[in-house]
Amino acid sequence: MDTTNLVRRDIVIGSRRVSNYWWASVLLLGGSSFLVVGLSSRLGFDLVPFLPAGDIIFIPQGLVMCFYGLVGLVVSTYLWLTILWSVGGGYNEFNKQEGVMRIFRWGFPGRDRRIQLTCPLQDIEAIRVELQEGMNPRRTIYVRLKGKREVPLTRIGQPLTLAEIEKQAAELAGFLQVSLEGF
Repeated sequence: MDTTNLVRRDIVIGSRRVSNYWWASVLLLGGSSFLVVGLSSRLGFDLVPFLPAGDIIFIPQGLVMCFYGLVGLVVSTYLWLTILWSVGGGYNEFNKQEGVMRIFRWGFPGRDRRIQLTCPLQDIEAIRVELQEGMNPRRTIYVRLKGKREVPLTRIGQPLTLAEIEKQAAELAGFLQVSLEGF
């Protein structure tokens, strides 16, 4: 029997998105620069020649720059760690051979780092698509299970285009042979 048509696995990127790399880098560079300028204003000489701090008085400007620099470095460190740990990354697997749906995501380090939801394919009633336009658009694909419980499948962050979400939802509903709701 051909097993290639019996298993569908969709990879979820999670925190390893290009935008997270961008913002982590920008915050690291900006936070470091602010901190160096703030410290230079306190010490009275430039720690880095291309970041002059001669006109900055330590209290209040230099102190505020040190504070913003530290905040930028803390947020940057947080972003780099979520990228390193691949928080939110994982996969959605629909296995007709075993009759099981597995949703796996990586969490933050600790006791519950591995987040896994497993349920029988017979419990899947439908695939539902939620489209919410406006200032904060939301385009999400849900698996509706028996008991009206809904499990989101799409990534958080950049919304998919209407064509992409329609294609993914239709392919998944066709693969699982369940109805598609929400358009």
